[in-house]
Amino acid sequence: MRVPCLRVPRRFGGSAIRLLDRLRLRDRQLRIQRDGVYVYIPLLQEPNPEDLAELEDRLPEFEVLVREFREAKKPKTLVEILEGRLPPHLLASLPRSLDLIGDVAILEIPPELEPHKRLIGDAVMQLYGRIKTVLAKAGAVEGVYRLRNFAVIAGSGETETVHREYGCVYHLDPTKVYFSPRLSYEHHRVAAQVREGETVVDMFAGVGPFSILIAKIHRNVKVYAIDINPEAIRYLRMNVERNGVEDRVTVLEGDAGEVIESTLAGVADRVVMNLPERALEYVDAACMALGESGGVIHYYEFSSEPDALEKAEKRLRDAVKRAGRRVSRVLAARRVREVAPLRWQVVIDAEIA
Repeated sequence: MRVPCLRVPRRFGGSAIRLLDRLRLRDRQLRIQRDGVYVYIPLLQEPNPEDLAELEDRLPEFEVLVREFREAKKPKTLVEILEGRLPPHLLASLPRSLDLIGDVAILEIPPELEPHKRLIGDAVMQLYGRIKTVLAKAGAVEGVYRLRNFAVIAGSGETETVHREYGCVYHLDPTKVYFSPRLSYEHHRVAAQVREGETVVDMFAGVGPFSILIAKIHRNVKVYAIDINPEAIRYLRMNVERNGVEDRVTVLEGDAGEVIESTLAGVADRVVMNLPERALEYVDAACMALGESGGVIHYYEFSSEPDALEKAEKRLRDAVKRAGRRVSRVLAARRVREVAPLRWQVVIDAEIA
């Protein structure tokens, strides 16, 4: 393919590539060429007078030519995209993972990369063609609604999206509701344990990833999905309808403890407690939701090493005892994900008598 290109001496190659990227002139779909003397950088178009003035100001020597180029190999990592555009010592600090929620990407930018966050955002959009907005975390998950501040670093800035998981669709906005795609396995693991005929109380339902999947894969269940965040409730109602589970999922807005005390005492065979920051405070309400014969609690919390699982189990046992019930059997205990060095989100599946 014959296209315009910028020819610069090899010693100016890195500076020229970064400058062309900033001017959005480089054609990243074509492979840069090098010989013993020059670097040939393919362009999307001939530079306009303003761009030429910038090039003349920044580069001691260059020439615009037309040359044959081959398509570049599609990059598979951020490092491959940003090599030559970031100082080499910063490549090691690039995020190794990010969250993809529908067509929104969320990542954490370390302090040393903060000046380069927009370059990194553009690289994320290049790596994942379907992404429309890239968000950088700008704070911790906080408050009753479990929200986090974000900064838009690339794309349109539109944050409402549709996320698909295990055949379900979830409409949501990650700036207005809590949602973690890293809990996908947990959603399925818990849903698979539910038995036909059960009544389930999902105490902190969010936009519905536990409740809706349970109702989607079991025809004869009743699920009560509770959340205190009005935006989560709005999306939850929408998602219940879009997934066709209105006959199995009842949406209730309010504090889970108050809703259970007023409406759901003694109705449940199973309770999901995915509020790791504060679940311990609600164990008494979860026990209240279970019927007289007991049932199963899926209890999530944050716990630190050493003995993260053992400490979480003890806290749960003690809280259940204070609520006037007992843990008859621990069905499973597992580390879900690491949230900080030596600190985990864990889950305890417990049979309550």
